[in-house]
Amino acid sequence: MTDSIMSKAATMEIPINSNGDTGTLPEDDGLEQAAKRQWSLGEKVGSSRGSRDLQQVMVSGPNLNETSIVSGGYGGTAEGIIPTSSITDLRMKARRNSVPPLTRHLSQSHQYQGTGSPNMNHSSSSSSMTGEEATKGVAVEKIEQVKKWGLNTYKCTKQMISERFGRGSRTVDLELEAQIEVLRDTKRKYESVLRLARALTNHFYNMVQTQHALGDTFADLSQKSPELRDEFGYNAETQKLLCKNGETLLGAVNFFVSSINTLVNKTMEDTLMTIKMYENARLEFDAYRTDLEELSAGPRDAVTVARIETAQQQYQIQKDKYERLRSDVTIKLKFLEENKVKVMHKQLLLFHNAISAYFAGNQQQLEQTLRQFNIKLRPPGADKPSWLEEQ
Repeated sequence: MTDSIMSKAATMEIPINSNGDTGTLPEDDGLEQAAKRQWSLGEKVGSSRGSRDLQQVMVSGPNLNETSIVSGGYGGTAEGIIPTSSITDLRMKARRNSVPPLTRHLSQSHQYQGTGSPNMNHSSSSSSMTGEEATKGVAVEKIEQVKKWGLNTYKCTKQMISERFGRGSRTVDLELEAQIEVLRDTKRKYESVLRLARALTNHFYNMVQTQHALGDTFADLSQKSPELRDEFGYNAETQKLLCKNGETLLGAVNFFVSSINTLVNKTMEDTLMTIKMYENARLEFDAYRTDLEELSAGPRDAVTVARIETAQQQYQIQKDKYERLRSDVTIKLKFLEENKVKVMHKQLLLFHNAISAYFAGNQQQLEQTLRQFNIKLRPPGADKPSWLEEQ
């Protein structure tokens, strides 16, 4: 029974041409060669598998995808039967093996990235969209800031030009303006005092250095001129004493100059910076006030009403800023006046006592003046600070 089935299967596999001769299809050679290659591996194909394939052929008839190829002749054994599906699998396996490992790895990675991780692609696209939105938000904010700055500058410039040509009105606090003018005049005068005190210090320093050199020369001549030893000696001692008192006076004058410099260039300058901010706030306040008055005097429609409300809000903001800075200026002017009186009272007393004691030749009073104001003199040779003090 088995032999008859195999004979029929083998007969079905042999094509017949029109003359009754066996023909060969173009693709039979390739299939035959693949079957021969498979024959070397045919140890793995069992007879049971061949029988199962034959039964399937008898039931369903020949099919391209399921047709078996007999490696032997008519009436061959079942061990030589090779399913076409197995040959197709071998072809696909051979093609995969012929691809370089790196290429397979890259294709698999690409396939995994393309189809296996939709969440990662969605997350990366979402993060990129978030970054673009943040960048756009920052750009829009910068544009709005520039727009507001330009509008504010235009209004303030217009107000300033109107005030200079006498066409615009300005807010004036007469009492505060008078105090500011007094402060500026006082600063100019104190700067003059500071400049003259520095000039006095430089000249007196040069005189002290000259006295020091002259005293050394007298002392040298007293040793080399026996006949004038006493005369040169007296003058050398006098110059050295004057040099010592001069260095003490220089310490007092330098302290005076340092205190005046702090008062003028730090304390007064800080108050003047606040005054400058106050004046800018006053200009902005008047600019927005003028803008609100012009809008209120014009026709009223929906657009104008909305603009008036916006102008009213800006006007209130500038008004609050102006009043706050005006209060700050008033307080600083008050404290500056108190500080100025206290500092100048001490420094003028120091300057007077030191100058009087020096030119009176009262060394004890001069030293007592420095002790009274807690002024410490540097020892001779310590004009230049050490590298440790400079750090």
